[in-house]
Amino acid sequence: MLLPLVLASSSHFRAQLLARLQVPFVQDSPETDETPLLNENAPQLAQRLAYAKAHDLVHKYPQHLIIGSDQVASFAGQLIGKPMTHDKAVQQLQAFSGQKVDFYTGLCLLNSQTGHFQQCVELFSVYFRKLSHEQIERYLHAEQPYFCAGSFKSEGLGICLFEKMQGDDPTSLIGLPLIRLVTFLQNEGVSVPVANVS
Repeated sequence: MLLPLVLASSSHFRAQLLARLQVPFVQDSPETDETPLLNENAPQLAQRLAYAKAHDLVHKYPQHLIIGSDQVASFAGQLIGKPMTHDKAVQQLQAFSGQKVDFYTGLCLLNSQTGHFQQCVELFSVYFRKLSHEQIERYLHAEQPYFCAGSFKSEGLGICLFEKMQGDDPTSLIGLPLIRLVTFLQNEGVSVPVANVS
């Protein structure tokens, strides 16, 4: 019997991505402290939080496959947070103009019945065009990506800000690496696409 699937996230972006696989799942939000540890770099933080988010729901879902994921952005060796305000988003995009920003997306699939887990960190890099102040203002007013790390939505109008993107899985940039997740699910006996039951 296959274990039911849980997405340990409140993100509707991650839920939309997971829904692409057409595998039934429930969504629940863990209460995970996302504060970086001292001297913790971006990939370390993404990996730790992905596991922590899955693990935080183990007691609530003791016979499930729990998906934890977390994304951390890095620019010039510094962690990048969500801008939250228009002014901070302007500052971020001005700094990114003509530069590369790296996005590390941690993924963990935890079998709460056995304790077995699989995890990885996917790197996806975004190279920004040279952006004028007017371009930045027009974009921010159009999409208002103030709750997105990096101040853009790549699945929307944000694509116009980029010169190129580089990485193995474009879904990792949105927050859930589906290519690797399918491999993890298959390792747990979940075939994707799933068979139709009639």
